[in-house]
Amino acid sequence: MINTIIFDLGGVLIDWNPEYLFKKLIPDDNRRSYFLQNVCTHDWNVEHDAGRPIAEGTALKIAEFPDWETEIRAYYDRWTEMLGGVFDGTIALLRGLVDNPDYRVLALTNWSAETFPIAFARYDFLHWFDGIVVSGEEKTRKPFRDIYEILLSRYEVNPAQAVFIDDAIANVRGAEALGIHAIQFQSAEQLQQDLKSLGVIV
Repeated sequence: MINTIIFDLGGVLIDWNPEYLFKKLIPDDNRRSYFLQNVCTHDWNVEHDAGRPIAEGTALKIAEFPDWETEIRAYYDRWTEMLGGVFDGTIALLRGLVDNPDYRVLALTNWSAETFPIAFARYDFLHWFDGIVVSGEEKTRKPFRDIYEILLSRYEVNPAQAVFIDDAIANVRGAEALGIHAIQFQSAEQLQQDLKSLGVIV
Protein backbone atom coordinates (compact mmCIF):
# COMPACT_ATOMS: atom_id res chain seq x y z
CA MET A 1 0.00 0.00 0.00
CA ILE A 2 1.31 3.45 -0.92
CA ASN A 3 1.95 5.72 2.06
CA THR A 4 4.52 8.16 0.64
CA ILE A 5 4.03 10.47 -2.35
CA ILE A 6 7.15 12.13 -3.79
CA PHE A 7 6.76 15.10 -6.13
CA ASP A 8 9.17 16.67 -8.55
CA LEU A 9 8.65 20.45 -8.61
CA GLY A 10 9.61 22.05 -11.95
CA GLY A 11 7.32 20.84 -14.73
CA VAL A 12 4.91 19.20 -12.28
CA LEU A 13 3.93 21.93 -9.83
CA ILE A 14 5.90 24.96 -11.04
CA ASP A 15 5.92 26.18 -14.63
CA TRP A 16 9.60 27.01 -15.25
CA ASN A 17 10.85 27.64 -18.77
CA PRO A 18 13.84 29.69 -20.05
CA GLU A 19 11.73 30.67 -23.05
CA TYR A 20 9.72 33.05 -20.85
CA LEU A 21 12.81 35.21 -20.36
CA PHE A 22 14.61 34.72 -23.64
CA LYS A 23 11.61 35.47 -25.83
CA LYS A 24 12.02 38.99 -24.47
CA LEU A 25 15.80 39.10 -24.78
CA ILE A 26 16.17 37.27 -28.10
CA PRO A 27 13.01 37.84 -30.17
CA ASP A 28 14.37 36.07 -33.24
CA ASP A 29 13.29 32.41 -33.02
CA ASN A 30 16.39 31.02 -34.72
CA ARG A 31 18.87 32.98 -32.60
CA ARG A 32 17.00 32.09 -29.43
CA SER A 33 16.92 28.43 -30.38
CA TYR A 34 20.66 28.50 -31.09
CA PHE A 35 21.35 30.15 -27.73
CA LEU A 36 19.34 27.65 -25.68
CA GLN A 37 20.60 24.63 -27.61
CA ASN A 38 24.28 25.59 -27.88
CA VAL A 39 25.15 28.26 -25.30
CA CYS A 40 23.08 28.14 -22.12
CA THR A 41 22.01 24.55 -22.62
CA HIS A 42 19.97 22.19 -20.49
CA ASP A 43 23.14 20.25 -19.63
CA TRP A 44 24.86 23.45 -18.47
CA ASN A 45 21.90 24.40 -16.31
CA VAL A 46 21.68 21.02 -14.57
CA GLU A 47 25.34 21.25 -13.58
CA HIS A 48 24.24 24.05 -11.23
CA ASP A 49 21.38 21.84 -10.08
CA ALA A 50 24.09 19.36 -9.10
CA GLY A 51 25.93 21.91 -7.00
CA ARG A 52 28.27 23.89 -9.24
CA PRO A 53 28.35 27.56 -8.16
CA ILE A 54 26.44 29.79 -10.57
CA ALA A 55 29.26 32.34 -10.71
CA GLU A 56 31.70 29.62 -11.77
CA GLY A 57 29.41 28.22 -14.44
CA THR A 58 28.62 31.68 -15.76
CA ALA A 59 32.30 32.61 -16.04
CA LEU A 60 33.12 29.39 -17.88
CA LYS A 61 30.30 29.94 -20.34
CA ILE A 62 31.27 33.57 -21.01
CA ALA A 63 34.85 32.47 -21.70
CA GLU A 64 33.50 29.97 -24.22
CA PHE A 65 30.97 32.33 -25.84
CA PRO A 66 32.13 35.91 -25.19
CA ASP A 67 29.78 37.34 -27.83
CA TRP A 68 26.82 36.14 -25.77
CA GLU A 69 27.97 37.59 -22.43
CA THR A 70 24.89 39.77 -21.89
CA GLU A 71 22.51 36.89 -22.48
CA ILE A 72 24.58 34.44 -20.43
CA ARG A 73 24.60 36.76 -17.44
CA ALA A 74 20.86 37.29 -17.79
CA TYR A 75 20.21 33.57 -17.39
CA TYR A 76 20.65 33.74 -13.64
CA ASP A 77 20.51 37.50 -13.05
CA ARG A 78 16.93 37.43 -14.38
CA TRP A 79 16.17 33.84 -13.44
CA THR A 80 12.85 34.70 -11.77
CA GLU A 81 11.49 35.75 -15.17
CA MET A 82 11.65 32.09 -16.19
CA LEU A 83 9.00 31.27 -13.57
CA GLY A 84 5.69 31.24 -15.39
CA GLY A 85 3.39 30.40 -12.50
CA VAL A 86 2.03 27.12 -11.15
CA PHE A 87 -0.04 24.21 -12.41
CA ASP A 88 -3.27 24.72 -10.48
CA GLY A 89 -4.61 21.22 -11.09
CA THR A 90 -1.52 19.59 -9.61
CA ILE A 91 -1.53 22.00 -6.67
CA ALA A 92 -5.11 20.91 -5.94
CA LEU A 93 -4.04 17.25 -5.95
CA LEU A 94 -1.12 18.07 -3.69
CA ARG A 95 -3.41 19.88 -1.25
CA GLY A 96 -5.69 16.87 -1.00
CA LEU A 97 -2.78 14.49 -0.39
CA VAL A 98 -1.24 16.76 2.23
CA ASP A 99 -4.56 16.94 4.06
CA ASN A 100 -4.90 13.14 4.12
CA PRO A 101 -3.24 11.67 7.24
CA ASP A 102 -2.68 8.37 5.41
CA TYR A 103 0.05 9.91 3.29
CA ARG A 104 3.40 11.53 3.81
CA VAL A 105 4.23 13.96 1.02
CA LEU A 106 7.84 14.72 0.03
CA ALA A 107 9.59 16.53 -2.80
CA LEU A 108 12.70 15.60 -4.77
CA THR A 109 13.88 18.35 -7.08
CA ASN A 110 16.75 19.16 -9.40
CA TRP A 111 17.33 22.78 -8.39
CA SER A 112 20.29 25.03 -7.71
CA ALA A 113 20.87 25.61 -4.01
CA GLU A 114 21.36 29.30 -4.86
CA THR A 115 17.99 29.82 -6.54
CA PHE A 116 15.80 27.41 -4.58
CA PRO A 117 15.38 29.80 -1.61
CA ILE A 118 13.78 32.30 -4.02
CA ALA A 119 11.15 29.75 -5.01
CA PHE A 120 10.69 28.61 -1.40
CA ALA A 121 9.85 32.17 -0.38
CA ARG A 122 7.59 32.73 -3.40
CA TYR A 123 5.39 29.62 -3.31
CA ASP A 124 3.47 28.88 -0.12
CA PHE A 125 2.76 25.29 -1.16
CA LEU A 126 6.46 24.43 -0.89
CA HIS A 127 5.95 24.71 2.86
CA TRP A 128 3.31 21.95 2.82
CA PHE A 129 5.81 19.14 2.27
CA ASP A 130 7.01 16.88 5.05
CA GLY A 131 10.48 17.19 3.54
CA ILE A 132 12.26 18.38 0.41
CA VAL A 133 15.53 17.06 -1.05
CA VAL A 134 17.16 19.73 -3.24
CA SER A 135 19.81 18.43 -5.61
CA GLY A 136 22.04 21.50 -5.38
CA GLU A 137 22.28 21.08 -1.63
CA GLU A 138 23.23 17.42 -2.00
CA LYS A 139 25.78 17.97 -4.82
CA THR A 140 24.11 15.38 -7.02
CA ARG A 141 20.93 15.19 -9.07
CA LYS A 142 18.32 13.00 -10.68
CA PRO A 143 18.47 10.56 -12.36
CA PHE A 144 21.60 9.44 -10.46
CA ARG A 145 20.93 6.71 -7.94
CA ASP A 146 22.46 8.46 -4.95
CA ILE A 147 19.91 11.28 -4.77
CA TYR A 148 17.03 8.81 -4.52
CA GLU A 149 18.94 6.92 -1.85
CA ILE A 150 19.42 10.15 0.11
CA LEU A 151 15.66 10.71 0.19
CA LEU A 152 14.86 7.10 1.06
CA SER A 153 17.36 7.08 3.91
CA ARG A 154 16.65 10.55 5.30
CA TYR A 155 12.90 10.04 5.50
CA GLU A 156 12.95 6.28 6.13
CA VAL A 157 10.92 5.55 3.01
CA ASN A 158 10.10 2.00 1.96
CA PRO A 159 10.45 2.10 -1.86
CA ALA A 160 7.65 -0.42 -2.33
CA GLN A 161 5.28 1.90 -0.45
CA ALA A 162 6.23 5.07 -2.31
CA VAL A 163 5.32 6.68 -5.61
CA PHE A 164 7.45 9.29 -7.39
CA ILE A 165 6.04 11.82 -9.88
CA ASP A 166 8.28 13.57 -12.44
CA ASP A 167 7.82 15.00 -15.93
CA ALA A 168 11.21 13.68 -17.17
CA ILE A 169 11.22 10.02 -18.18
CA ALA A 170 14.90 9.59 -17.22
CA ASN A 171 14.06 10.61 -13.66
CA VAL A 172 11.09 8.25 -13.60
CA ARG A 173 13.36 5.40 -14.68
CA GLY A 174 15.88 6.40 -12.02
CA ALA A 175 13.26 5.98 -9.32
CA GLU A 176 12.00 2.69 -10.73
CA ALA A 177 15.55 1.31 -10.61
CA LEU A 178 15.34 1.53 -6.82
CA GLY A 179 11.96 -0.17 -6.64
CA ILE A 180 9.92 3.02 -6.29
CA HIS A 181 6.60 3.20 -8.13
CA ALA A 182 6.91 6.08 -10.59
CA ILE A 183 4.62 8.14 -12.79
CA GLN A 184 5.64 10.35 -15.69
CA PHE A 185 3.62 13.53 -15.29
CA GLN A 186 1.72 14.82 -18.31
CA SER A 187 -1.34 16.49 -16.80
CA ALA A 188 -3.19 16.74 -13.51
CA GLU A 189 -6.01 14.59 -14.90
CA GLN A 190 -3.63 11.86 -16.03
CA LEU A 191 -1.77 12.01 -12.70
CA GLN A 192 -5.00 11.62 -10.75
CA GLN A 193 -5.93 8.51 -12.73
CA ASP A 194 -2.47 6.99 -12.39
CA LEU A 195 -2.45 7.58 -8.64
CA LYS A 196 -5.90 5.98 -8.34
CA SER A 197 -4.62 2.93 -10.23
CA LEU A 198 -2.01 2.53 -7.47
CA GLY A 199 -4.71 2.73 -4.81
CA VAL A 200 -3.93 6.28 -3.77
CA ILE A 201 -7.00 8.22 -2.63
CA VAL A 202 -7.12 11.55 -4.49
